[in-house]
Amino acid sequence: MTTLASPVSGDAITAVAAQFAAVRRQSLVLCESLTAEDMMVQSLPEGSPAKWHLAHTTWFFETFILREFASGYQPFHPDFLWLFNSYYNGISDQPEKKLRASFSRPAFVDIVAYRRHVEDAIASMLNHEPAQEALTRLVLGLHHEQQHQELLLTDIKHALWSNPVRPVYREGNLGTHAQSAPLLWHEYEGGLREAGYQGEEFSFDNERPRHSLYLQPFRIASRPVTCGEYLEFIQDSGYRRSELWLSAGWDAVREHGWQAPLYWQHEEGAWQIFTLHGPADFGTLRDTPVCHISHFEADAYARWRGLRLPTEFEWELAASPVPAHGNLLEGGRLHPAVAPQSSSEVHDRQPLQLYGDVWEWTASAYLGYPGYRPVPGALGEYNGKFMSGQMVLRGGSCATPASHIRATYRNFFAPSTRWQFSGVRLAQDVS
Repeated sequence: MTTLASPVSGDAITAVAAQFAAVRRQSLVLCESLTAEDMMVQSLPEGSPAKWHLAHTTWFFETFILREFASGYQPFHPDFLWLFNSYYNGISDQPEKKLRASFSRPAFVDIVAYRRHVEDAIASMLNHEPAQEALTRLVLGLHHEQQHQELLLTDIKHALWSNPVRPVYREGNLGTHAQSAPLLWHEYEGGLREAGYQGEEFSFDNERPRHSLYLQPFRIASRPVTCGEYLEFIQDSGYRRSELWLSAGWDAVREHGWQAPLYWQHEEGAWQIFTLHGPADFGTLRDTPVCHISHFEADAYARWRGLRLPTEFEWELAASPVPAHGNLLEGGRLHPAVAPQSSSEVHDRQPLQLYGDVWEWTASAYLGYPGYRPVPGALGEYNGKFMSGQMVLRGGSCATPASHIRATYRNFFAPSTRWQFSGVRLAQDVS
């Protein structure tokens, strides 16, 4: 995390307090359409119930800020320290992740009371000249909660899809049969470049330190791959051709029986795609970016096209001059949108949809940058302990909060992960 300037000004405290209130309110807003029963469902081992997300994000503020920096603070419940711990072994043991759906108690009303208890204590701390480190951790906690807001949505989407009656999370119309902007190629010179966060605002420790690296000349696609384009891969027996797949990817195809992206279903000769607005006809979404594919599927599609995935550093070079705006959480669509047709020269100058819509798989393994050091103590477990067996994604999705994303942001998941809003943008070498 980034250390705030010292001394802490009153304006800085006011700004963080306002952001704290807004982020905490947003988490509850995302749950407004859910029943108490919805909030208990954990439909896949790597997911979590909505109720747990609300509790764990509160646990973070209590554990790393109030317990250490708020004089006289009384924890809400003595068992919550271990019950809602996710993976911080330096803090306590924790229940097995796949069992979170069994936590019928504490009840939802108790979780809401827990949130209020912690929020009141944070407000009191902010009124009494908080330590610089406390404010720094508070900012980290806000970004942590924003990560969980996206996870809450992807988890509830899977939970509703797993329900045989396919409930709707939010009523809404995803639009008509709009046509995507044509795919163009943007070329970038090679040479010595810099990557990683540089600035005074918040960043995660895995975005730093900024460092130099050498890139070969490359081209990157002007937009992500669409559902219609991915369907051509399926129709060309892409899921049955072992030569297109990484070895572990082919194992996953056979083990899980993959035949299409997650949430695609073929019925009565036609494809449907399940969304947070319910099932949608394929024709409506044909030109939207394909999503809910694994790294293995993204890589196999690229091979089928005779192309490749961009490295995370190629992606960052392309995205750095582009404002971080797009189809993000606040827009309310909650599904990727069609790359807009435009008569302007913007499409010719820079790629489209770099931010929002879908997280874009890269060819880069999730590792620390040269000189990377985790922060001291239990907070060092936030990112560093996962730098093994994961692949980097960039750009955010339609479920990512707008204030949470930037060009240097590094998301990461195991290459078989499909329940996130993950898609693919192609790249190629310049011969």
